[in-house]
Amino acid sequence: MDSKGLTLALLALLALTLAGGTYMTVRQPRGIRNNNPGNIENNGIPWNGLSSEQTDSRFYQFVSPEYGIRAMARILNNYQVKHGLNTVRALINRWAPPFENKTDSYAEHVAHAAGLDPDQPIDVSQHLADIIPVMIKHENGQQPYSQSTINTGIQMAFA
Repeated sequence: MDSKGLTLALLALLALTLAGGTYMTVRQPRGIRNNNPGNIENNGIPWNGLSSEQTDSRFYQFVSPEYGIRAMARILNNYQVKHGLNTVRALINRWAPPFENKTDSYAEHVAHAAGLDPDQPIDVSQHLADIIPVMIKHENGQQPYSQSTINTGIQMAFA
């Protein structure tokens, strides 16, 4: 932009400000802002990596997305280890119960994107790197993390 264009843009911004105009700001989804991309509800579990201040009345807030992803991986793995759930449909049914979610659509979305059949038995721990990014996108409408960030969170779950 040349200096004349920049001057005009600044004048327009100043005019909006003086006229009491509002600005449109881009706000990240709650799960991304909370570093809790799985939107894990706060039920009192003292997760590693929790933010010192929990200002969200419903969902945990973590110090980094890796800790939120770690929690997702631990929960999903425990669904298989402790509850015998070993299909994408069973995992999602527990993660996002039908009374408040379109669980079948969610399960189909995750399974398809991860290259799995929703009712195919799997070793959950071996598919977390495929499942978690899709769940993040489904929960937040976006998946902003690199595969490296996802993998770090998953590795932290098993350390």
